[in-house]
Formats: sequence, C-alpha cells, structure tokens
Amino acid sequence: MKRVMVVTGGGDCPGLNAVIRAIVKRASIEKDWEVIGCIDSFNGVLKEPTEIVVLDQSNVSGILVKGGTILGTTNKGGPFAWPIKNSDGTWSSVDRSDEMIRKLQILGIDAVINIGGDGSQRISLDLFKKGLNIIGVPKTIDNDLSATDFTFGFQTAVQTVTEAIDKLVTTASSHNRIFIMEVMGRDAGWIALHSAIAGGADVCIIPEMPYSVDKIKEKIDSRYIKGKGFCIIVVAEGAYSATQGKICSVSSEIGYHNYNLGGIGYTLMNELKDAGVDHDVRLTVLGHVQRGGTPTAFDRILASEFGVKAFELVLEEKFGEMVAYRHPEIISVKIDKVISKPHLVHPSSRMVQTAKGLGIEFGN
Repeated sequence: MKRVMVVTGGGDCPGLNAVIRAIVKRASIEKDWEVIGCIDSFNGVLKEPTEIVVLDQSNVSGILVKGGTILGTTNKGGPFAWPIKNSDGTWSSVDRSDEMIRKLQILGIDAVINIGGDGSQRISLDLFKKGLNIIGVPKTIDNDLSATDFTFGFQTAVQTVTEAIDKLVTTASSHNRIFIMEVMGRDAGWIALHSAIAGGADVCIIPEMPYSVDKIKEKIDSRYIKGKGFCIIVVAEGAYSATQGKICSVSSEIGYHNYNLGGIGYTLMNELKDAGVDHDVRLTVLGHVQRGGTPTAFDRILASEFGVKAFELVLEEKFGEMVAYRHPEIISVKIDKVISKPHLVHPSSRMVQTAKGLGIEFGN
C-alpha cells in the first residue's frame, strides 16, 4: 500500500476541507493508495508523539461545506525553523528538515501534498530540493500567488467583504457618515478591489497604489451636498500613503516570521480629520471574519479540482510542481516559478480601469 501525506499550512481559508476531501476521494479510486493527514501543518510529524491521522471517505464525508481545515494549520515553526526555548529563557530556531524527511521515510510516505500560500510553497520547494516527493496546492485569500488565475478562498473572502459593505451602506446613508472598512491584503489589493466594485464603494485604497489624503478628501467632498450624503472607503491592510511607509510592526510571537499589519484604517481616519473632513467618520475592521465561514460554490469547485489534480500529479510523479488554474484548464507549474514573484494588482489593469470607470477613487 502506497501512502500520500496531506498537509495544510499557513493561514486557514474556506475551501481547505474541499481539497482534502477531493484528494481522498480521488485516491480511493486507485485502491492501492492510503491518505495520511498531518496535524497542524508539518508540525504533526515533528512532534513527539507524532500527530497524524488516516483519512478515508468516512472522515471526509460532509466536510465539503465546512470552513477551516480538519487537519489544523499553523504559520509558526516548521521544518526549517523549529522554535526551541534556551536555558536562559530566550528562543531560537533549529533546522529539523532532514530529521522530518527521515521520519516520513520511516512512516512509509511516498509523496506529500502541501496545501498553502507563498510561505508554504517556499517550504515545499526547499523540501523538494532535499529530495522529498512533494506537490503544491495554492491557498490564499489574498489571491497573491502568481501562475494561477485564482486561489480558492479568495472568492469567499470577497463575498464576505461585499456583504459587509452592503450593510455599512444602509447605516452610512442613514447617518450621513463616512465608513472606512479595513480588509485583508498584505501586499496585494485584490480583496479590496473586487469587493469595492461588487459593493459599490466610493474609494478603494490598495498597497500597489500609495494614496494621497487630498485626493480622497476631494472624493468625499463630491459625495456631500449641503452636509447630506455618505461615503464608503475600502482599504487593504497593507496600504500606505505616498508620504509614509506601511503601518506594521515586528511580531513578538515565537516562530511567527511575518510582520504584523493593522492600523491603516485608524491612521486614515485621523488623516482625513487633520485634512479638514468634518463629517462623522467611523472605522470597521473585518479581520479574521474574512477567513471563516462556508466556502462559496466557486471555491468548492476550484478546491475540488485542485485536490483531484494534485493527486494525479502524484500518480504522474510530477514532483516539485504546483497545481494552478489557467482558465479554463487546471494545469501544473514548477514551484520555483510560482514563488519568484507575487501576483499583484497592476495600476493599469482591466479591473482597475473598470473601477475608475465606475467613479471609484484610488487616491493616487
């Protein structure tokens, strides 16, 4: 009996369970394959005792509609930077990748399918270079992985944000207020851009286009006549003004290597007041609400296609590759090509031009 291990790493997002289910269902057709799930990314293999679980059709039944991941996930630690506490109370990290690969060999794992975003696929590439048979599946609500038109979870996040904008419009119009909604998007503004168009926002601020407060104020002023009106501003968490850098800080969490974002909405609110905006301004930060909930039909389908394709790449022994969506096909691409550059919003792209054609102000 051959064994494939499934890993979910990085931040969670709607559709992860659909991928797991699709891998299990496709593998069951082959009869001589067993699917093993690793708990909390690769940490399940590295822990003592090992935390893994056999996945079959009985324990993936009904998970298609569930958000999150039945395997758990983490963006802390990992095979190349396992955190250890020193005798003096400080923390450091060690490379346990060779040890992990040996454990996988002992467990009889023939291949690994790693479902994750940019950081997870960098781990996939490094493990592949060490000789591990590994396949990548792209996952990120930010939609910032190149080589694929969309990543699953993105459309669900956009739907969540759009529904929130719909609700803010009613209260904003009732009170003649300006509402700033801060959404996820560290380096890419796809969630902000798509939801701004879908929700009919007036201003969209994204990391790829540093903003001018004066430009935004002009748009706000155009929305008010004799003090009556309202304005909806959608801002990605990684956005920043043309006169300053990103609002971020170094994380103090052990094993967490990303910088902490957050605060651009509050900063923008104060900037608008300092610029002379005298209307009532309120801030809503959606945060991790965007990661949760039931995946949309689009994301369920895309995730299922990715899962089936990933296992078929295992059968074809196309290791070191990642599944990708290139409309209308599900293809595979070399992982090193995927992580070479992020998928960002181009200021002259069709979506940006559509937004501008609808009167949405970017502040640049």
